[in-house]
Amino acid sequence: MPETLPVEKLFTITANTTQAGMLAGAPQGGRLIVHVTGGSFEGPKLKGIVESGGGDWLTMRADGSFKLDVRILLKTDDGAQILMTYTGIGVVEGGALKLRTTPLFETGDERYTWLNRVQAVAHGAPGQGNVTYDVYALL
Repeated sequence: MPETLPVEKLFTITANTTQAGMLAGAPQGGRLIVHVTGGSFEGPKLKGIVESGGGDWLTMRADGSFKLDVRILLKTDDGAQILMTYTGIGVVEGGALKLRTTPLFETGDERYTWLNRVQAVAHGAPGQGNVTYDVYALL
């Protein structure tokens, strides 16, 4: 078994965020709803902006971690629209919040249909009013 996963960097993405609401005491754990209000991404094969209107529906878990459930729309600098969805886990390690996710992509733009077949992995962290991830395609 390989000691490292074979990956290729797709891009770094920073999404601007704002808290939309909190649902305390839900049966699966507290729910934090976060709006995505914009942002940008750039990498070796594509770059562009994060459209406003996406969101994250976080589930706060009893062990202090949380589950991510995100849907955002990317618009490349050459006009393609790409839906990026991901789930993942957020944990505090060494005093810092770390995020690990598994993005999937959907597009009908022929220039980027190769993304429809990519399983990605990403790691990142929140900032002040944003979140940044490095996103990699599994090879």
